[in-house]
Formats: sequence, structure tokens, C-alpha cells
Amino acid sequence: MIEIECLWECNDGLGETPIWVADENCLYWADHVGPEIDLKGTRRPTIRRLNVATGQRDVWEMPEQVGSFGFREGGGLIGGCNSGFCAIDLETGKFETITDPEPDLPHNRLNDGKIDRRGRYWCGSMNSQLTEKSAKIYCLQPDLSCREVAGDFSFVCSNGIAFDPEDTRMYFGDTKGGMIYVFDFDIEEGRIENRRPFFEITDPQPAIVDGATVDAEGYYWFALNLGGKILRVDPAGRLDREIEMPVRSPTCVTFGGENYETMYVTSQQAFVTEEEMSRHPQPGSLFAIYGLGVRGLPEPKFGG
Repeated sequence: MIEIECLWECNDGLGETPIWVADENCLYWADHVGPEIDLKGTRRPTIRRLNVATGQRDVWEMPEQVGSFGFREGGGLIGGCNSGFCAIDLETGKFETITDPEPDLPHNRLNDGKIDRRGRYWCGSMNSQLTEKSAKIYCLQPDLSCREVAGDFSFVCSNGIAFDPEDTRMYFGDTKGGMIYVFDFDIEEGRIENRRPFFEITDPQPAIVDGATVDAEGYYWFALNLGGKILRVDPAGRLDREIEMPVRSPTCVTFGGENYETMYVTSQQAFVTEEEMSRHPQPGSLFAIYGLGVRGLPEPKFGG
């Protein structure tokens, strides 16, 4: 039987990129808008950590939005941020830009991304005004060189990047286009090609594709933001399961906990109306879903 628990009413403006760190028994995630911190509505981006065993909560303020991040083999984090790919050290507070793949596009920033099992960081950008199809997909290599991939493909906002367990597919969510695509993925060469539709969002607007993961059986899970659901799609692109969430704004999913059998779900508060708040009073909270009967896979680390 499925059970949904609110673990932390943390008031995330826009929670994203939950990552389970097994040896710490902790979940990390980014709030790349930030909670309101004063009566003027001021927000500051953060990275958060919750120890699910002890309940210990930690928050680090970030100097700019962190659209996604991953852990590095040598320690610290790699992030896709406003200023490009950045190195982040939570212990020292150091935040350093590695490279900006779109220096001539001031209204663009990096958004959703995932690390593959060869230690590369694949990250899509987004137009922050949500108006222009100026965004692309980039691959940051462990040697810190960066290249654009799928050069014939542009969009407004990236989301839902995930790799299948066999490392033969990369999934990608076109948020404004309402479509999840799948690419053929060559993990040895670090190449994606043959983009094709995988799953179309048929829920009425404003429901959109958001963050995603893949389970050990190769099924794709994603948050239907502003649709209030978590969806599971089989490898053939057929809807397998829908889970109704207690909020309309789930933003991203990952597996963690013992044997990676718990699903963790972030959510957002920043764009939720007062009327929606009255009906769904926990937007921006962190949730856990138990009893799904499936398990996930550990997230790889960046090789650089």
C-alpha cells in the first residue's frame, strides 16, 4: 500500500534535483528560487540536506540559482547555474564558475541535468523569461571541457533528463512543448542521437513536465508540476501508473533510503496562488512515498 509522508515543510520556492547519499543517510536538493525570508518577499537560493534517520536539517545559501547539481568524485559539487557550470564546496562556501556555454544569451541559464555512468554531466539550459526557444543541451566532460549536443534541437526550458539502466537511452523533457523525448545514447562515445517522441503530456494546462528519474526496471518516473501527480511510464512510452500528490506542484523525484525503495519528491511554492495554497497547504515541502514496490538506482558522480 502506497503511503505519502511530508518530511519537511521547508517552503521551497522551487525545490529540484533531490539526490540520495547512502553513506550519510541523507537527501540533498536545491531550492533554486529560495524560500521567502522577509516580509518583502525576498528569496535566496539554497542547497538543503535532510538526514532521514536523525532529522538533522542543514541549509546553505547560494550566491545564484543552482538549476541542478551532482557530486564530484574528488569531493564537492558540480552545478548547472545562472553563470554556467560551477564548482560548489559546501564546507568552505567556495562557488566558482568553470565555464559558461551561453555567454551571449543573458536571459538563459542552466537548468535540469544528470550525470551519466562515465562521469559526464549532461545539462540543459532554459530561457528565464520562458519566451524564446534559445535553450540547448550541453555535456561537461570530466576534463571540464564543454560541448553542445543535439545541435538541431532547441527549446524554451529543459527538464526530466535521465538515463536508462542499460545506458542506451537518454530521456529529455521539453517543459513548454509538453513532450518527453528519448535519444539513443552511446555511453562509451558520450553521444546522443535519433531524438524521437516518447510521451506526450495530455493533462490540461498548466500541467508541465518537470524533474525525473528511472527505476531499476527501466521505467521512467517524472513530476507533473501544476498537475499534482507523479507518473511512471514504461520503456515503450505507455503510462503505467499515476500517483496523486497532496500538492499541485511536485517538481522532481529520486529514489533513496534502504535499497533505494523510497521515492523522494520536491515541490515548489513560488508560483502557487493563494487560492491553491488554501486547498493544498504544503507546497514547497519535501515528501517521501513508500510502498511503491520498485527500487531506484544510485546517482553517479561527476568524474572531474
